[in-house]
Amino acid sequence: MHAAHRFLARCLAVVLTFTLSIQPAMAQSILRDAETEMLFRDMATPLVRAAGLDPRNVVVVLVGDPSINAFVAGGQAIYIHAGLINEAGSALEVQGVIAHELGHITGGHVISDAGSKQATGISILSLILGGLAAAAGSGDAAVGVIMAGQQAALGKYLAFNRGQEASADAAGAKYLSAAGLSGRGSITFFKRLQNLEMRYGYTRTADGEFYSTHPMTSDRITTLQDTYEQDPNWTAAADAALEGRFQRVKGKLLGFMSEPQRTLQVYPETMAGVPARYARAYAWHKEARLDKALAEVDALLAGAPDDPYFLELKGQILLESGRPEDAIVPLRRATELSNYHPLIATAFGHALVATEDPAQLDEAERVLRAAVSLDRENPFAWYQLGVIYGKKGDIPRAQLASAEQQSLQYNFPAAQRSAEMAQAGLPKGSPDWIRAGDIAMQARSEIEQQKKRR
Repeated sequence: MHAAHRFLARCLAVVLTFTLSIQPAMAQSILRDAETEMLFRDMATPLVRAAGLDPRNVVVVLVGDPSINAFVAGGQAIYIHAGLINEAGSALEVQGVIAHELGHITGGHVISDAGSKQATGISILSLILGGLAAAAGSGDAAVGVIMAGQQAALGKYLAFNRGQEASADAAGAKYLSAAGLSGRGSITFFKRLQNLEMRYGYTRTADGEFYSTHPMTSDRITTLQDTYEQDPNWTAAADAALEGRFQRVKGKLLGFMSEPQRTLQVYPETMAGVPARYARAYAWHKEARLDKALAEVDALLAGAPDDPYFLELKGQILLESGRPEDAIVPLRRATELSNYHPLIATAFGHALVATEDPAQLDEAERVLRAAVSLDRENPFAWYQLGVIYGKKGDIPRAQLASAEQQSLQYNFPAAQRSAEMAQAGLPKGSPDWIRAGDIAMQARSEIEQQKKRR
């Protein structure tokens, strides 16, 4: 390859990296938990209504990332990092974040917007100019053109996004007010961010702004505090029940994500509250201390014997400790008390399958089919259904369940193969036969789209 062409190819890789880096990391793990999803729904619903949206169409998604972040990526989904929940001190603080992200949704601020297109256009133009300079034998000049182009692209993109952030701040304040919620949480959270900025330092550009998609935190606090303090809801009391649920989930999430040593530092054994016991139950379970994990859960259940989430946790610990038979009772009860929440029902179905008792398969199939009827986007439920069909010798439906699972995991070549094999063995024209055809067609389309993007 000609030297100039090699140089241009390397620079193109840099631009593609930049373009991808300004998009949210959608490949990150999504954490699913029944209690957390119900909490997010109840926290968001008054704000969603205030924004003029339908709560049935808006979802708040938990991302398994320890950084402090939240974003929207088109559609009506709000993604919140686990690190933000860990850093937030109250439910009201998180509601301030949700209100802000709703401002992005109603404002049509998506990642593939005009700001991104402008930045990409400048980067591509600098590539062309840089390539011409390299072809003329001026490697240093080419590097200078490329770097200048990247700087211009970054500055233009960030300036565009800072405008969006300010717009979302204003919309968020409006939605908090309409929902009867105080902006105190929003201001408190911004001050937390400001403290982190001061603690860890930050970099400014030549014009004094951060290399950040957000306006400087101090400026946001100044702008918003006046707005919030003039609102009648500024002194409104927070919802005590919602706050209690938030602290539970915060402890639960810390215990799930953190190393046991860290969990026990935040929630030492001297603490006896629900969040502390919740967190320690996960910590002890991670260390295979079954006795201590169960002791924490039993202490929780002593105060609330019909709490479905405590029962779910007990069943989960027993199941993951190799005692599926013992897990069935608490998981069955948790499923009933949660009105057959699909995530809890999936854990119950898993326990029934894990006993390896053929007599349990019919109930497991009923439970898991009910779960996927309520929530089709649960690959683990489909996997368990595939296991059941395989054990029963129903290979076409096992293949169809595998196709559902693989499609949800973006493994489209495998999904296409499984769906086509399932369709070949299913009664022609049946609902399952039609579904297999739909999955195969969708998988083929996705594969073609991926080829075009390359």
